[in-house]
Amino acid sequence: MFVGSPYDADARYSQKRSTSWVGYKVHLTEACDDDLPLLITNVETTIANTQDFDVLEDVHDHLKARQLLPGAHLVDMGYLSAGLLVSERRDHDVKLIGPARQDQRWQAWAGQGFAAEHFKVDWERQMLTCPAGQVSASWTNVLDQRQRAVVKVKFSMTDCGNCALKIHCTKSSRRTVTLQQRERHEALLEWRGWTQTGEFAALYARRAGVEGTMSVGVRVAGMRRSRYCGLAKTRLQHLCTASALNLLRVADHLDGQPRARTRVAAFQRVLAQVA
Repeated sequence: MFVGSPYDADARYSQKRSTSWVGYKVHLTEACDDDLPLLITNVETTIANTQDFDVLEDVHDHLKARQLLPGAHLVDMGYLSAGLLVSERRDHDVKLIGPARQDQRWQAWAGQGFAAEHFKVDWERQMLTCPAGQVSASWTNVLDQRQRAVVKVKFSMTDCGNCALKIHCTKSSRRTVTLQQRERHEALLEWRGWTQTGEFAALYARRAGVEGTMSVGVRVAGMRRSRYCGLAKTRLQHLCTASALNLLRVADHLDGQPRARTRVAAFQRVLAQVA
């Protein structure tokens, strides 16, 4: 087991894009009502290398215990997966709203190849039909690298080798398509389509507030620096920080202070004037 700090046995190394650190993560949930203060309703503290999507179920369990479970939860991509779209709706009656993960295969990125969504699925007969009309040769239920149940579908090498559309489909001798289980697959396809609409963009824009909360937590309360060793004490610090921010927001709300507007960079203001 890698020890990230000789002083704190619970601290772990993590990296997000260009930022790396040794320590912990804090996951904040806040209300986003227009006529009420934006109060932090839940705080989760984890070791730094915990994946965001592994925390969401705990967040909803703790919100439910305090009767604060929302009907819809705005989250970023790190908290979303096809499985969570299904399970959180089923187990907590919560609709997750966030950008869906796109197909990472080259066919989807090229924009001119045949991605998995271009194949017609017949779940009852366990068959996949490709855009050229060929039917799959095998259908196998397997576990992926994360031990999730998926379906591995393969086409015949003969059919793929003689296909005039092969250049748009696969660089291998035959096409293999990996599908989520039916409920997750259908939920993900529906979600990917909805995230391209203006309705989703307008609704998801409300999530910008929590980024401001994180910024205030760092600049006002020093939340990025743990003052104590150990996960338990760091969690206590995060809870105290969230409570202090809530007190400030309640005071501002009772005093009639308007919410601060999102700052616009000077370069953006110049561009707006030129336009």
